[in-house]
Amino acid sequence: MHAASHTSPASPASPEWFAVNGDTPALRLFSLLETIAAHDRLFSLQGLVEETGLPKPTLHRMLQQLEAGGLIQRQGDGRHYSTGVRLRRLAGQLLRNSTYHGAQHAVLRALVDELGESCNITALEGSEVVYLDRVETAAPLRFYLQPGSRVPAHCSASGKMFLSQMSPAQRHRLLGHAPLSAYTAKTLTDPALLEQELARVRRDGHALDDEEFLPGLLCAAVPVPVASGRPHLCVAVQAPVMRVDADRVLQMLPALRRAADALSQIESEAPRNVAASA
Repeated sequence: MHAASHTSPASPASPEWFAVNGDTPALRLFSLLETIAAHDRLFSLQGLVEETGLPKPTLHRMLQQLEAGGLIQRQGDGRHYSTGVRLRRLAGQLLRNSTYHGAQHAVLRALVDELGESCNITALEGSEVVYLDRVETAAPLRFYLQPGSRVPAHCSASGKMFLSQMSPAQRHRLLGHAPLSAYTAKTLTDPALLEQELARVRRDGHALDDEEFLPGLLCAAVPVPVASGRPHLCVAVQAPVMRVDADRVLQMLPALRRAADALSQIESEAPRNVAASA
């Protein structure tokens, strides 16, 4: 992540103005967290003053409270802030324990019944992919990876899909400060080769993991469509190479995309369902 740069204060008429408001101090803190989480960059106290229009002493006090609670963290330079471990953990728990988990799981179960191979719903947390849900195949030869399991982004099908949706600068912030670890002989550890692979993923709309994380495991992933912004979920299939080859995995893509569309529909209906039950 990089520090935000500002040349002049925003105003309420500016598209970059973010109101921090609420009827209680807790709601105002939550509103400030929304402002911080809405951008893929670090924030300084002065930058937040310009973003929100709040007085510097007020913002300083609010940042101290959020930092004490582990919801944001101060960077090494002492001047910039980012989201904290506790806030990122909360985001992951909300994804894993969605009210609509039952409907999502039914889609995943139907996909496994159709393909005959294990499938999962994934999200990106930091530089890792987390399995939000998974249904195992009934076939005797399979890889056991439970919900909550984490795999590296650079050598997993879902991870490569998420990475392909980022800007080069975002990918560099995420991956550019540590070597790309080799998990198998097929893992892409050269950043230039990985960039070529991610360009292909962007072009084709699907990603493959051809024994790049675990020997003998072949995976394919597609994004769950969203109305705007980057996809935050993927649906993926995993199968042993002894049973499925790359051509067979590519034949599974239409079914994966149908499941992704169904999951997208579940997400789009969520606000409507909440309003109806209120």
